[in-house]
Amino acid sequence: MKRVRVIASGRVQGVFYRATCARLARRLGLGGSVRNLADGRVEAVFEGPERLVDEMVDWSRSGPDLALVERLEVLAEEPVGDTEFRVTG
Repeated sequence: MKRVRVIASGRVQGVFYRATCARLARRLGLGGSVRNLADGRVEAVFEGPERLVDEMVDWSRSGPDLALVERLEVLAEEPVGDTEFRVTG
């Protein structure tokens, strides 16, 4: 199992980044969450099998069609047993 926190900067709010992220993560059966940050960035946490988490990290680098991701920070974390994917904030 693998868990990462990603923070996307650029044009990532108001372009369906959170909704698309949640739909894809749920389809893959990942746990975690996605939320808008007050400074205009989007933060997501993905937990699950390494290959599937890596797939979501790759998606996060570009996001949905209307997004323009200028920077993506990827931080490794210890898995906590998250099995549900939530949209917050």
